[in-house]
Amino acid sequence: MTAPITLGLNLLLGIAGGIAVGGGVIALFVVLDMVPRLAQLTSSYDKVHWYEGAMVAGSLLGTVSDFWNWKISSGTLVELGIGLFDGIFVGMLAAALTEVLNVLPILAKRLNMTHYLFGLLMAMVSGKVAGSLFDWFVYRQ
Repeated sequence: MTAPITLGLNLLLGIAGGIAVGGGVIALFVVLDMVPRLAQLTSSYDKVHWYEGAMVAGSLLGTVSDFWNWKISSGTLVELGIGLFDGIFVGMLAAALTEVLNVLPILAKRLNMTHYLFGLLMAMVSGKVAGSLFDWFVYRQ
């Protein structure tokens, strides 16, 4: 194929893929009711548009930084702050998914562990933290 046709086809496929993935992510956020639940938990119903804007801006910034391989060469404190915000986002997403699907109560009931639900939750959190630390400090070296 000629160069302009290849470029046009790549652009078309890239935009179509981006729309499909973006639509899926937004559908997941809508199904999980993340924004209304966050507004409910923080009693800030008047700030819903800020939450939505932050999600869109964060997605756009993350996509652009991934495409262009942006590197942040600032201090450890800035990197810790960015890692904290990433962890908060992933934790909120996982908590919303767990809450919608009622995974923990069903799991505790089936395993006859309703009295140990807090311990089960702490074991899951500890395993996630231990796995992440292993990945960061041991596996990636």
